[in-house]
Amino acid sequence: MKQFIRLGILSLLLLALNPACTQLDEPLYDQISTDQFFTTQTEFDQIIGPLYTNLYGLGSHGGFFSMQEISSDEVAIPNRGGDWGDDVWVRAHQHYYNAYDQPVSNAWSFLYSGILACNRILDLLDKSNQQGHIPNTELYTQNRAEARALRALYYYWLLDFFGNVPIITDYDTGNTIPTNTPRAQVFDFVEQELLAVSPLINKNITQANYGRMHYYAVQMLLAKLYLNAEVYAGTPRWNDALDACNTIINAGLYALEADYFANFKVQNQTSHEFILAVPFDAKAAPGFNLAQMTLHYSAQATYNLQQQPWNGYCSLQEFYEKYDSNDVRINNFLVGPQYEADGITPLLDSNFDDPDGPQVVYTPEINAFTMNCYRQAGVRIGKYEFEKGAGPDMSNDMPVFRFSDVLLMKAEILWRLSPSSTEALDLVNTVRKRAFEPDEDLPSLNAQTLLDERGRELFYEGVRRQDLIRFGVYGAPTEFMPGSDPCKEIMPIPAGHLNLSNLQQNPCY
Repeated sequence: MKQFIRLGILSLLLLALNPACTQLDEPLYDQISTDQFFTTQTEFDQIIGPLYTNLYGLGSHGGFFSMQEISSDEVAIPNRGGDWGDDVWVRAHQHYYNAYDQPVSNAWSFLYSGILACNRILDLLDKSNQQGHIPNTELYTQNRAEARALRALYYYWLLDFFGNVPIITDYDTGNTIPTNTPRAQVFDFVEQELLAVSPLINKNITQANYGRMHYYAVQMLLAKLYLNAEVYAGTPRWNDALDACNTIINAGLYALEADYFANFKVQNQTSHEFILAVPFDAKAAPGFNLAQMTLHYSAQATYNLQQQPWNGYCSLQEFYEKYDSNDVRINNFLVGPQYEADGITPLLDSNFDDPDGPQVVYTPEINAFTMNCYRQAGVRIGKYEFEKGAGPDMSNDMPVFRFSDVLLMKAEILWRLSPSSTEALDLVNTVRKRAFEPDEDLPSLNAQTLLDERGRELFYEGVRRQDLIRFGVYGAPTEFMPGSDPCKEIMPIPAGHLNLSNLQQNPCY
């Protein structure tokens, strides 16, 4: 039975957190008598837990996570004739995105919705504390730190994705119209928030706080921030990143799973690698739609799915071929002939013209990109276990931060500080060992081998775009991406928000 962060009162809190609700008789939960709250952790959980529901947007199509992946070299949605005919996803992969693209606007809204929710609860906690309704100061301090840490996560994503964004920390902004904050100052804000909450936030890792920000998630976020400091703020912070990685490693709380794919099974909530994960559930916490997003229409029969998939997301041949054939992680992809649930009956690419069609054979080669791509072209994302008989929503939890990433980050940092570091090489090979039988250690490291190994290990975990930027190759041309200018490393501020504020557009748009 999964532990859920909603704690049974999601419907109550969502009304309070959603300023767009037009229900005239909506109860004013910010005016609820706080005498009945804030005395135990369970009561704090009822306020803090629902903040995490916004994260369920990571698993669905059309927004922040989709843009992170499709603008990289590991995932694309080709134009398959009349299918996926809107060119927004073709342009996203080719770095032709613009301020009017709906996915860009969706990403902005997703991130600021999370920030608004955190600001709302921080305001409620502070006012309740000022009014003397919180007798337990320790719990107040710890839970307030958790809400700030979650807000810092959203600002980290904004910093990475949009760069020069407004910093809003008050729930009631009155007539204040947001303005841009330079990217380096956003970096400073996120750093200071994380350093401030680090000694205050919960340090005990139990199933009860699974899926929530805690001390080691804060350290992971600091490590990520410092790892990319030169991109964000112009100055490398390798040693600071190393310290944060070592704090996580030396705690002894996390370890590599013996089976790489144990991290991605339907029941994966016991993974020893998850530092932070989004706990999806098909019924109680929906939103993870990967099977729908990537599988061919006919693959409904392979998994006896309740709804037909959309035949969209696939990987690129060049990326797929970075894997050795004996690397177990090559099973991150579905490739070759496909069959119905019995494993014998060929899966047919049926359509109105030919209901019996040819057999579905996922091919690494994508024959075309902007028009007339074959419906079965492109290896599909098979990293997560697809549950037989499932509906459109999956119950697999989705890692945000995973321990293997910590080991690879530390290896990269040590390599950057000393390219001949044997410890760096050992760390990379430690991660590789479970993927090969017998072992196939790398003999040495360079920028390309490090980037490739991160790609093989962390495919479809939302880090590839960031990695390409940090290694200086995000704008390098690939088969269907003609190359792009450095200014495309950050996204445009959505036109709809730009026109209603004092914001200035990012360069290049």
